[in-house]
Amino acid sequence: MKPTLSHFDASGASRMVDVTAKSVTVRMADAGARIRMQPETLRLIRDRGVAKGDVLEVARLAGIMAAKRTADLIPLCHPLALEAIEIAFAFRDADLLEIRAKVRIEGKTGVEMEALVAVSTAALTVYDMCKSVDRGMIIEQIRLEEKSGGRSGHFQRQDKREA
Repeated sequence: MKPTLSHFDASGASRMVDVTAKSVTVRMADAGARIRMQPETLRLIRDRGVAKGDVLEVARLAGIMAAKRTADLIPLCHPLALEAIEIAFAFRDADLLEIRAKVRIEGKTGVEMEALVAVSTAALTVYDMCKSVDRGMIIEQIRLEEKSGGRSGHFQRQDKREA
């Protein structure tokens, strides 16, 4: 069976997927992103020394807010009443900040895009708050790490992140 793209009808026109016949299940998605920066920039973030304020808390709020607005940003996403969004940060190396977002809902469609939008926006917020000291930051490896629920079942990325 040839895989099909669900956001196109038989004639190739864009469409929002009809989920009315789908069952409500618990859906979870975990996404990640990384930001490489100068070690001094990472120290400023960790030590809350950036003049604009607590970078991680502002980025956490930005990620949560963005996840809730995913349908406004991605044209064919369903608007969802998200039930849980967690955003976490980890200092992985002297120059590397990792961002993770876990999103959960009981619903008829998955929350992968909401998790990806959350980490993307959190990463962009870190960049915005720190660009005055480090314009060379690199946002990288925005990716789905895990998802569960729904017809397609469980997915977990097998390759490990390189530090």
